[in-house]
Amino acid sequence: MKGIILAGGTGSRMMPLTKVTNKHLLPVYNKPMIYYPLHTLIDAGIKDILIISGKGHAGDFLELLGSGKEFGVKLSYAIQEEAGGIAQALGLAEDFADNESVCVILGDNIFEDKIKINDFKTGSMIFLKQVPDPHRFGVAELKGNKVIGVEEKPRTPKSNYAVTGLYVYDEQVFDIIKTLKPSGRGELEITDVNNAYLKKGKMKAFMLKGFWTDAGTFESLFRANDLIRQKTNK
Repeated sequence: MKGIILAGGTGSRMMPLTKVTNKHLLPVYNKPMIYYPLHTLIDAGIKDILIISGKGHAGDFLELLGSGKEFGVKLSYAIQEEAGGIAQALGLAEDFADNESVCVILGDNIFEDKIKINDFKTGSMIFLKQVPDPHRFGVAELKGNKVIGVEEKPRTPKSNYAVTGLYVYDEQVFDIIKTLKPSGRGELEITDVNNAYLKKGKMKAFMLKGFWTDAGTFESLFRANDLIRQKTNK
Protein backbone atom coordinates (compact mmCIF):
# COMPACT_ATOMS: atom_id res chain seq x y z
CA MET A 1 0.00 0.00 0.00
CA LYS A 2 1.15 3.51 -0.81
CA GLY A 3 0.56 6.71 1.11
CA ILE A 4 -0.65 10.09 -0.12
CA ILE A 5 -0.63 13.38 1.79
CA LEU A 6 -2.85 16.08 0.32
CA ALA A 7 -1.28 19.42 1.21
CA GLY A 8 -2.57 21.80 -1.45
CA GLY A 9 -5.17 24.55 -1.16
CA THR A 10 -4.72 28.27 -0.78
CA GLY A 11 -5.09 28.49 3.00
CA SER A 12 -7.40 31.48 2.54
CA ARG A 13 -9.08 30.92 5.91
CA MET A 14 -5.72 31.30 7.61
CA MET A 15 -4.63 34.63 6.14
CA PRO A 16 -2.35 36.44 6.87
CA LEU A 17 -0.50 33.41 8.32
CA THR A 18 -0.54 31.79 4.89
CA LYS A 19 0.41 34.87 2.90
CA VAL A 20 4.02 33.71 2.54
CA THR A 21 3.84 30.01 3.38
CA ASN A 22 1.68 26.93 2.93
CA LYS A 23 -0.79 26.17 5.75
CA HIS A 24 0.70 22.72 6.22
CA LEU A 25 4.09 24.23 7.10
CA LEU A 26 2.72 26.23 10.03
CA PRO A 27 3.88 25.05 13.47
CA VAL A 28 1.78 22.77 15.62
CA TYR A 29 3.51 22.98 18.99
CA ASN A 30 7.06 21.77 18.30
CA LYS A 31 6.82 20.46 14.72
CA PRO A 32 5.65 21.67 11.30
CA MET A 33 2.04 20.59 10.70
CA ILE A 34 3.00 18.27 7.82
CA TYR A 35 5.02 16.07 10.22
CA TYR A 36 1.88 14.77 11.92
CA PRO A 37 0.13 13.22 8.89
CA LEU A 38 3.52 11.98 7.69
CA HIS A 39 4.08 10.11 10.94
CA THR A 40 0.52 8.76 10.89
CA LEU A 41 1.34 7.06 7.58
CA ILE A 42 4.77 5.92 8.76
CA ASP A 43 3.28 4.45 11.96
CA ALA A 44 0.79 2.55 9.78
CA GLY A 45 3.74 0.86 8.09
CA ILE A 46 3.72 2.80 4.82
CA LYS A 47 7.11 3.43 3.25
CA ASP A 48 6.31 4.99 -0.15
CA ILE A 49 4.57 8.37 0.17
CA LEU A 50 3.49 11.07 -2.27
CA ILE A 51 2.97 14.67 -1.12
CA ILE A 52 0.65 16.72 -3.32
CA SER A 53 0.87 20.49 -2.84
CA GLY A 54 0.03 23.67 -4.70
CA LYS A 55 2.41 25.55 -6.96
CA GLY A 56 3.49 28.32 -4.63
CA HIS A 57 5.39 26.46 -1.92
CA ALA A 58 6.24 23.04 -3.34
CA GLY A 59 9.94 23.78 -2.97
CA ASP A 60 9.46 24.45 0.74
CA PHE A 61 8.17 20.91 1.29
CA LEU A 62 11.15 19.52 -0.58
CA GLU A 63 13.54 21.68 1.46
CA LEU A 64 11.93 20.55 4.72
CA LEU A 65 11.41 16.84 4.04
CA GLY A 66 13.85 15.99 1.26
CA SER A 67 13.90 12.45 -0.07
CA GLY A 68 12.39 11.02 3.11
CA LYS A 69 15.65 9.36 4.16
CA GLU A 70 15.53 11.13 7.53
CA PHE A 71 12.19 9.43 8.21
CA GLY A 72 13.08 6.02 6.77
CA VAL A 73 10.68 6.36 3.83
CA LYS A 74 10.68 7.32 0.17
CA LEU A 75 9.00 10.65 -0.54
CA SER A 76 7.75 11.84 -3.94
CA TYR A 77 6.13 15.15 -4.82
CA ALA A 78 3.39 16.32 -7.18
CA ILE A 79 1.73 19.65 -7.93
CA GLN A 80 -1.99 20.46 -7.93
CA GLU A 81 -2.10 23.29 -10.46
CA GLU A 82 -5.34 24.79 -9.12
CA ALA A 83 -7.72 24.10 -6.26
CA GLY A 84 -10.28 21.58 -7.51
CA GLY A 85 -11.18 19.63 -4.40
CA ILE A 86 -9.77 16.72 -2.44
CA ALA A 87 -10.89 14.10 -4.97
CA GLN A 88 -9.36 16.06 -7.84
CA ALA A 89 -6.04 16.21 -5.98
CA LEU A 90 -6.18 12.48 -5.24
CA GLY A 91 -6.76 11.80 -8.94
CA LEU A 92 -3.29 13.20 -9.62
CA ALA A 93 -1.80 10.22 -7.78
CA GLU A 94 -2.98 7.51 -10.18
CA ASP A 95 0.42 6.92 -11.79
CA PHE A 96 2.11 6.96 -8.38
CA ALA A 97 -0.36 4.40 -7.00
CA ASP A 98 0.40 2.06 -9.92
CA ASN A 99 -2.64 -0.18 -9.28
CA GLU A 100 -1.95 -0.51 -5.56
CA SER A 101 -4.25 0.43 -2.70
CA VAL A 102 -3.68 3.85 -1.16
CA CYS A 103 -3.95 5.40 2.29
CA VAL A 104 -4.84 9.08 1.87
CA ILE A 105 -4.51 11.69 4.60
CA LEU A 106 -5.21 15.42 4.59
CA GLY A 107 -2.16 17.46 5.50
CA ASP A 108 -3.94 19.41 8.24
CA ASN A 109 -5.35 16.39 10.09
CA ILE A 110 -3.80 15.28 13.38
CA PHE A 111 -4.57 11.86 14.88
CA GLU A 112 -3.65 10.48 18.27
CA ASP A 113 -4.53 6.89 17.31
CA LYS A 114 -2.14 4.65 15.44
CA ILE A 115 -4.05 3.47 12.39
CA LYS A 116 -4.17 -0.26 11.65
CA ILE A 117 -4.58 -1.08 7.98
CA ASN A 118 -2.61 -4.32 7.74
CA ASP A 119 -5.66 -6.45 6.95
CA PHE A 120 -7.09 -4.16 4.26
CA LYS A 121 -7.71 -6.01 1.01
CA THR A 122 -10.39 -4.32 -1.08
CA GLY A 123 -13.04 -1.58 -1.03
CA SER A 124 -12.55 1.39 1.27
CA MET A 125 -12.15 2.40 4.90
CA ILE A 126 -13.12 5.63 6.65
CA PHE A 127 -12.48 6.75 10.22
CA LEU A 128 -15.11 8.54 12.29
CA LYS A 129 -14.88 10.82 15.32
CA GLN A 130 -17.63 12.40 17.40
CA VAL A 131 -17.30 16.19 17.23
CA PRO A 132 -19.18 19.24 18.58
CA ASP A 133 -19.24 21.00 15.18
CA PRO A 134 -20.09 18.33 12.56
CA HIS A 135 -21.39 20.92 10.06
CA ARG A 136 -17.75 21.75 9.27
CA PHE A 137 -17.04 18.28 7.90
CA GLY A 138 -18.33 15.37 5.92
CA VAL A 139 -20.84 13.74 8.27
CA ALA A 140 -21.71 10.06 8.51
CA GLU A 141 -25.37 9.04 8.61
CA LEU A 142 -25.59 5.99 10.82
CA LYS A 143 -28.05 3.14 11.23
CA GLY A 144 -26.89 1.46 14.38
CA ASN A 145 -23.14 1.18 13.90
CA LYS A 146 -23.43 1.03 10.12
CA VAL A 147 -22.76 4.02 7.85
CA ILE A 148 -25.57 4.39 5.32
CA GLY A 149 -24.59 7.76 3.84
CA VAL A 150 -22.14 10.66 3.98
CA GLU A 151 -23.10 14.33 3.59
CA GLU A 152 -20.61 17.10 2.87
CA LYS A 153 -20.84 20.00 5.36
CA PRO A 154 -24.60 19.66 5.98
CA ARG A 155 -26.51 22.53 7.56
CA THR A 156 -28.50 20.01 9.58
CA PRO A 157 -26.17 17.07 10.30
CA LYS A 158 -27.77 13.63 10.70
CA SER A 159 -25.20 12.70 13.33
CA ASN A 160 -22.27 14.27 15.14
CA TYR A 161 -19.79 11.79 13.67
CA ALA A 162 -17.34 13.53 11.36
CA VAL A 163 -15.59 11.65 8.57
CA THR A 164 -11.99 12.46 9.38
CA GLY A 165 -9.41 13.24 6.73
CA LEU A 166 -8.00 9.72 6.50
CA TYR A 167 -9.18 7.28 3.86
CA VAL A 168 -8.07 3.89 2.56
CA TYR A 169 -9.06 2.93 -0.97
CA ASP A 170 -8.37 0.10 -3.36
CA GLU A 171 -7.18 0.77 -6.92
CA GLN A 172 -10.77 1.36 -8.09
CA VAL A 173 -10.76 4.83 -6.52
CA PHE A 174 -9.23 6.41 -9.60
CA ASP A 175 -11.96 5.02 -11.87
CA ILE A 176 -14.55 6.43 -9.46
CA ILE A 177 -12.93 9.88 -9.48
CA LYS A 178 -13.12 9.96 -13.27
CA THR A 179 -16.92 9.64 -13.07
CA LEU A 180 -17.41 12.53 -10.62
CA LYS A 181 -18.97 15.86 -11.49
CA PRO A 182 -18.12 19.11 -9.67
CA SER A 183 -20.29 19.96 -6.68
CA GLY A 184 -22.00 23.29 -6.11
CA ARG A 185 -18.63 24.50 -4.81
CA GLY A 186 -17.08 23.68 -8.18
CA GLU A 187 -14.96 20.91 -6.67
CA LEU A 188 -14.69 17.14 -6.94
CA GLU A 189 -15.75 16.01 -3.46
CA ILE A 190 -14.20 13.14 -1.53
CA THR A 191 -17.66 12.62 -0.01
CA ASP A 192 -18.89 11.56 -3.47
CA VAL A 193 -16.06 9.01 -3.63
CA ASN A 194 -17.07 7.62 -0.24
CA ASN A 195 -20.73 7.40 -1.24
CA ALA A 196 -19.77 5.55 -4.42
CA TYR A 197 -18.07 2.87 -2.31
CA LEU A 198 -21.06 2.83 0.05
CA LYS A 199 -23.45 2.15 -2.82
CA LYS A 200 -21.32 -0.82 -3.82
CA GLY A 201 -21.36 -2.11 -0.24
CA LYS A 202 -17.59 -1.82 -0.12
CA MET A 203 -16.95 0.52 2.81
CA LYS A 204 -15.88 -0.16 6.37
CA ALA A 205 -16.03 2.53 9.06
CA PHE A 206 -13.99 2.63 12.25
CA MET A 207 -14.48 4.80 15.33
CA LEU A 208 -11.38 6.59 16.57
CA LYS A 209 -10.63 6.38 20.29
CA GLY A 210 -7.97 9.06 20.70
CA PHE A 211 -8.20 12.75 19.86
CA TRP A 212 -8.50 14.01 16.31
CA THR A 213 -8.54 17.53 14.96
CA ASP A 214 -8.00 19.40 11.77
CA ALA A 215 -5.87 22.54 11.88
CA GLY A 216 -7.36 24.50 9.00
CA THR A 217 -8.90 27.39 10.95
CA PHE A 218 -7.49 29.65 13.64
CA GLU A 219 -9.55 27.90 16.31
CA SER A 220 -8.69 24.36 15.19
CA LEU A 221 -5.00 25.28 14.83
CA PHE A 222 -5.07 26.57 18.40
CA ARG A 223 -6.80 23.37 19.54
CA ALA A 224 -4.25 21.22 17.70
CA ASN A 225 -1.37 23.05 19.40
CA ASP A 226 -2.98 22.56 22.81
CA LEU A 227 -3.70 18.85 22.27
CA ILE A 228 -0.14 18.12 21.14
CA ARG A 229 1.31 20.22 23.98
CA GLN A 230 -0.69 18.25 26.54
CA LYS A 231 0.27 14.91 25.01
CA THR A 232 3.95 15.86 24.74
CA ASN A 233 4.17 17.08 28.33
CA LYS A 234 2.34 14.16 29.99
